[in-house]
Amino acid sequence: MGKIAIFTDDPGWHGKQLQLAFAARGFDSAFISLTECHLRIALGQLPLQIPEFAHRLPDAVFVRGVPGGSLEEVVLYLDILHALKALGVPVYNDGQAIERSVDKGMTSFLLHAAGLPTPLTWVLRDREAALAIAEQELTNGYLLISKPLFGSQGEGIRRLEKMTDLLWLTSSRGVYYLQRFVECAGEGFSDHRVFVINGRAVAAMQRRGKFWLNNVARGARCEPIVLNSELADLAVKAAAALAMDYAGVDIIEDRAGRYTLIEVNSIPAWKGLQSVCDVNIANLLVDDLLDRRLSSSYDFNNSRTA
Repeated sequence: MGKIAIFTDDPGWHGKQLQLAFAARGFDSAFISLTECHLRIALGQLPLQIPEFAHRLPDAVFVRGVPGGSLEEVVLYLDILHALKALGVPVYNDGQAIERSVDKGMTSFLLHAAGLPTPLTWVLRDREAALAIAEQELTNGYLLISKPLFGSQGEGIRRLEKMTDLLWLTSSRGVYYLQRFVECAGEGFSDHRVFVINGRAVAAMQRRGKFWLNNVARGARCEPIVLNSELADLAVKAAAALAMDYAGVDIIEDRAGRYTLIEVNSIPAWKGLQSVCDVNIANLLVDDLLDRRLSSSYDFNNSRTA
């Protein structure tokens, strides 16, 4: 039987869904924290030390979480993902895709470079320059979002609405990420989450926030939608721009009826989406990983041993 490593520090509902999906395909799986893994460079030894995989590497890796930490710690975690890929282990999503999406500045750059609609954005270190940009935007009638360069689920995000808000403008470890706020169409606050797997939009929902943040973790309500071709195409192109196997793509329809890309998540949650769609997302993810990234003729008895 093949065995999959699921990298996560909090298996929860998502881990259980993945484990069930792998089991249905005849694969065992283990929850592993990247904090427990390390490199060991020695002749005749596996160069990666992963709990529960002492004598052979995983047949594939599903990345459900990359822990935070110091720059050095995060680099080590990504080194492990890069090393697994270099050793021929399928990593889903791989380290490069995670690097591109976890860094909001690079995400914005790559979406823009691909010709995709994304808000006007500034990423800089100089506080005086950041304050001047924010003041000019507010003077011109625009609101701004200030975000940490790294982060998820709305943590650390502030909306700058008036000049006095600039008194509280702070950097994220020395870096300012400012983005023009996009006013959504209709009443209240909403956006769309589109789930993309292997270049195909497989499910979507509308998230209605209690305030301007539409994260489900912040209490947003999930509603089913009919996925139109324009929304699907934009989400697929966004995932391709960041070279992702799968992605959760956040899109806002503005008051002029235009779609704008807000976020592309390489480790997206899907519990809220699963509650309003008919497809089994965990099964689709596992099927894509096994069918596309693992050969049907793979020899599980003789593979990747020391």
